[in-house]
Amino acid sequence: MKYFYFILIFLFISNAGNSQTDTSFQLLRVLKGDIVDFTVDNLDNIYVLNSRNQIRKYNANGDSVAIFNNVKKFGKATLVDVSNPLKAVIYYRDFATVVMLDRFLNVVNTIDLRKQNIFQAKAIAQSYDNKIWVYDELESKLKKMDEDGKLLQETPDFRMLFNYAINPIKIFDENKYVYIYDPANGVNVFDYYGALKNNIIITGWKNFKVTGKYIFGSKADTLYRYDISNFMYDEWTMPPQIVNAKVFNFTSSRLYALKNDSIEVYSIL
Repeated sequence: MKYFYFILIFLFISNAGNSQTDTSFQLLRVLKGDIVDFTVDNLDNIYVLNSRNQIRKYNANGDSVAIFNNVKKFGKATLVDVSNPLKAVIYYRDFATVVMLDRFLNVVNTIDLRKQNIFQAKAIAQSYDNKIWVYDELESKLKKMDEDGKLLQETPDFRMLFNYAINPIKIFDENKYVYIYDPANGVNVFDYYGALKNNIIITGWKNFKVTGKYIFGSKADTLYRYDISNFMYDEWTMPPQIVNAKVFNFTSSRLYALKNDSIEVYSIL
């Protein structure tokens, strides 16, 4: 009997030790260089913004495959949207200008939002049909524009839809819905006709991203993944080598962490 209890105690100690070992993140590769910011598409290509405001594209193996070097015309890039791997969109907020690139980072066309009387737009995104979503802060409307900057549709004034002031910082077009993230008030979900469908109470997340059926984000030392299809949350306490990263980004199965001069790529188990 004493031998039996000894075995139980041994198994308990062993299992307790394993439960405290974080095996959720496995380092796959490290990309080093002059890196100020970055983003990733759903094919795990990495787009790096460097200190000279160049954008360089790396494939999933870490090989450099393209570079956008036309950096003097519009100044500092505010946002790079690569939700469509065949097309990159760069937003220059100071000039209210959107630049569209092909998959080799060649310029396809340019949209000056000021020609449509949009002078303040913090958040933009690609649409499923290669158009552009823009949140017009002055009019408090979500607008859809074509490649020539022509207005295609718009929502009602958000000040009429909500009983609080909304301040979106991110827009994502994913799986037939448009997700607008306001850190103070959560995620408002619209259909493609501009009708409000849902509000998801996710607030205070940093590194917010909608990809596939998931919403990712982080807060302090915790990584969150929300499954849109079943409303379930997963969360992981990040190990010390990850938690102090400057910026995180995500695909459905990868975590990307920006350090001082490198991007570390981890699998998410």
